[in-house]
This record gives sequence, C-alpha cells and structure tokens, in this order.
Amino acid sequence: MKARSDEEPARETRPVRRLARLMGRRALGEAERERRANLTAGVPYLSLVRSPREHGPLRETAPRTIRVATYNVHRWTGLNGRRSPDGARAGFVISELAADVMALQEVLRPFEGEDPLPGIADALRLHLAFVTTRVHRRGELGNAILSRWPITSVFALDLSFSRLERRSAVAVQFLFGDRPLTVVATHLALGDRTRHRQVRSILEHERLQGPVVLLGDLNAWRPSKATRDLEEHWGAQHQEIDWPASFPAARPILALDRVYARGAKIESVEAHSSPAARKASDHLPIVAKIHLG
Repeated sequence: MKARSDEEPARETRPVRRLARLMGRRALGEAERERRANLTAGVPYLSLVRSPREHGPLRETAPRTIRVATYNVHRWTGLNGRRSPDGARAGFVISELAADVMALQEVLRPFEGEDPLPGIADALRLHLAFVTTRVHRRGELGNAILSRWPITSVFALDLSFSRLERRSAVAVQFLFGDRPLTVVATHLALGDRTRHRQVRSILEHERLQGPVVLLGDLNAWRPSKATRDLEEHWGAQHQEIDWPASFPAARPILALDRVYARGAKIESVEAHSSPAARKASDHLPIVAKIHLG
C-alpha cells in the first residue's frame, strides 16, 4: 500500500473537489472563496440566505404571539433512513405545522439532483437561512431556519468541540415593529460533556442579545448540565414544561427536541403526530406558542 505524503490531499477533501467540478470553472467571488476554504477546513459556514420568489401576506401590526417549530428531517430519508431522499414527504409535514418560524436539523443539500430546501421555502413563501455543518458524501449537511418574516441579520455558530462530531447553529434576527427577536436553530452533540460546552457557548455568545428563542434537536434524553444551565439562565418557566416525546417517530419515548426562550414566555409545547409526520422522519416535529410581550 502506498503511503500518503503530507502533500497528498486527505480523503476529506474529495467532496470539495467534487463540489468544485460541479460548480464549474466560473470566476469565484470573495464570499465563494471563503466558503470553499471553510468547507476544506471543516468549519461550519453560512451557505444560503434567500427570500421566497413570492412573498406571503404579513400582519400589519407586530404579533404578540408567534408559532414556532423544530423538526429533524433525517436527511429527507423517511422513518428508517433507508429510503431515497424525498423532500416532499417532510415538506408536506412542514406545511401541516403552519408555523411562523421553523428550525430544521439534518438538512441535506445534495450535490446532484434537486435541492428540496429552497423548493419547500418557495412553495410555502418562507424566508430561508442555512448553515452547513459538514460535508456528507451526498452533499452539504446542516441546520436551517424558515420564516414568514424577512431576516434582518444572520450568522453561523461553530459548536464543534469534539473531534468525533461536527456541530453548528444558525442564528437569525427579525424585527417585529421596533422589537428584535433572535432565533437559534441547532443540533447538539450526543455526549453530555460536549453538549454542555455547546450550550455554554450559546448562552455566552455576545451577539445573542435581547429576546432569544432556541429551537433544535438537543439530544436531551435525560436531565443534564446542559438542560439545567438553560433552565437556570433562561428562566424557571422551562422547569414547568412537560417536554413531549419526539423520538422515535413511530412510537416516541424520548424528548430530544426542545424549545427554550429568554425574554419571552412559552405558552404551550406539543408534538405534531400526524400520520405523515410518523413516516416522514425518525423525529416528530415539536410546535410551541411563544408570547413576545
């Protein structure tokens, strides 16, 4: 077997070269060069921000209560992960939720074929932001936020504190009248220690000011330092919530998917368990009503 020299590209760069071929030889702007550099280095990066082709109706006055949701779409592969990716299944479930703001985890944007994510956003007339966590063999894998309101600010958070797991979050800000709201979508680590570091990083982030809503697959299958820190720093209201089970979707027993809020009141939290949701992914969506005050 031939030994690999230090100059020989590592296997991890092969998807990068493949992506470059698919993108063609067109001239690259500064943003695209930075994107490729981050992809090569394995750093999460902001990959897509866009408005829908047709805008939906907005309320004339700023809402006091909004409906939010979080949904792990399992790379569009259905309940057991063995089906071919089909964004239409999860897209139908997303339409059922009728949420104002939605966080999606395990979103796959394929290198080849149709990309379901912008299609879903356009069909539902939603604004979209996507952060790539890592490169999967089939495409870019990461977290997304869909919103009825225009996004005024967006950035990526690198939460990769373990060599075994690359993790990220996408944070967006909206304006409701003169009131800002920040929404963070994430998918946290499996290990308790790493998950606690990730939560601390979110809690201490200097750009997360004012009211904040955290949505995501927190892998919070039992009480831990991570969940206790969120409850301590973002209010006792979370201790009163009976977190609904969301995993596995066919017969949920674990409350992995959560909603936390600072500077806003969580009025209700429930799992969305429609026939379509029980088949479209291995997680059920979680829906909450948030009172902004």
